[in-house]
Amino acid sequence: MMDLLFDPLFRLPLLIGLCASIVLPLLGAFLHAREEWLAALGVAHVTAAAQLAGAAFGWPLLASGFLGAVIAVAAKQLSAQQGNLGYALMMLAGWAVLYLVAANSSLGESLGHALSDGQIFLVGKEQFIAILLVSLPFLACIPWWSQRLLRARFFSGYEQANQLPAWRWHGSFDLLSALLLAFSTASLGLMASFALVVLPAWAVFGWSKSWKQSLVASVVIGVISYLLAFMIALSEDQPFAPVQVAILLMLAVLSRLSHLVIHRIK
Repeated sequence: MMDLLFDPLFRLPLLIGLCASIVLPLLGAFLHAREEWLAALGVAHVTAAAQLAGAAFGWPLLASGFLGAVIAVAAKQLSAQQGNLGYALMMLAGWAVLYLVAANSSLGESLGHALSDGQIFLVGKEQFIAILLVSLPFLACIPWWSQRLLRARFFSGYEQANQLPAWRWHGSFDLLSALLLAFSTASLGLMASFALVVLPAWAVFGWSKSWKQSLVASVVIGVISYLLAFMIALSEDQPFAPVQVAILLMLAVLSRLSHLVIHRIK
């Protein structure tokens, strides 16, 4: 089974998924701390719909992904006052557009299902370049964001009281997050990407003792789950996205349960 990880045929899919399994759990930690985790599902649906519409017009992935990210950020800002209800509305609108475009374009439903279910074993250089172009600046911004975004979350009046240009870190975070979800959804699928955002952070936030430990532990769970899902899906001829989600669920629940058992023993 380990030979599959080093097969040249699957080198690009492996690298794309590794990028996503590192960066998406980090994104999830920020969204979890900001209580915006449902926003990831809404943004993913909006960007997937935009990418499918772009593909119907023959646009390249980078162009349609960027357009979807801009639309998703605008929708997130407009729905921010509604909280999780606004994010749910984004998800429903994106889902409706996604399948309506799929049903009424020459692409048919196959591409719509590929965006929804994932096509990790069929990706190429375009997907790799896209996710790399977003992952690198996202990782570079984490130290800068950590101080500012967490301060904004726990001391909400600090930015306004000190007249800080908060739009710079909030705007950059929202845009890079939307781009990351757009390009990871195009490869891993909607639910696999959402699971990588939500479950690792949920698994570790119950027992981690520091922000740094939360970030590291989230990445470890994300990478382990991805490598296991990649090998199992290939060797057993299974669809990748459901395997990824199932493994992540098991790892997350085991993490929470083990912490609960250890806590009670102590």
